[in-house]
Amino acid sequence: MRPVDVNAWIGEYPWHGQPRWTARDLAAEMANADTDELWVSHLAGAFGRDPAAGNVELYAAANADSRIRPVPTVDPSVADWADALDVAVRQKAPAVRYDPVLRGIDPVGNEVFHLLGACATRAMPLMMAVRLEDLRQRDPDDPAADLPPFAIRQLIRSNPAARLIITHADRDTIEQVHFGSTPSEARRILWDISWIWGPPEDHLELLFRTVGIERFAFGTGMPLRLAENSVAKLDLLQLDADARHRICARNVAEFVAG
Repeated sequence: MRPVDVNAWIGEYPWHGQPRWTARDLAAEMANADTDELWVSHLAGAFGRDPAAGNVELYAAANADSRIRPVPTVDPSVADWADALDVAVRQKAPAVRYDPVLRGIDPVGNEVFHLLGACATRAMPLMMAVRLEDLRQRDPDDPAADLPPFAIRQLIRSNPAARLIITHADRDTIEQVHFGSTPSEARRILWDISWIWGPPEDHLELLFRTVGIERFAFGTGMPLRLAENSVAKLDLLQLDADARHRICARNVAEFVAG
């Protein structure tokens, strides 16, 4: 089963002088993860540099390559944010994203709740990253903080129709959110595996057993992380065919379908 990667990026990372990645670069990298479909976000949108231009590039990439699904940024601090959300619906985006912590913004501010409510009304999942880079490696001028577990819990319980896709979360974050949420709330959160330690550590295997394998989706975080890492985690766990299919495709398909 070739996986659906829910966590890929194009654009330019604003720190450390990283090269700019294009959709063509990602398409070439897909072979390393043997992926069948990429959900792609734009770094310019995530960091608030130019979300509108980033979204245009995402839609163009998706129109040029059927394997790419756009995950546009919707910034609730701008006047036309609801229009951007409606465009995402028309473009059949599988999710939209907003990353307040990457901009140094309160993750539980009123505007975030307004966006989440509007997404819920449109049956659109909202994607957020806990982090894109380890705190110890961040540039001194980078205002980004990690998305705290309490914020994820407050967001998911704010609206009974809200759905969150959280990427780059580690075991501690996932456990704090999952075991601090009701079963109904926990079912409306999907986690990608890109930041969870795999073998020889037992974090990923333990989370599959305690949180539930149905709560996880395949994600690489490329090009900011090596795509092969996520593939190796699953290979080393030696999952049966049904479990691997769940993580690689079935879970995310069922989550998007609601």
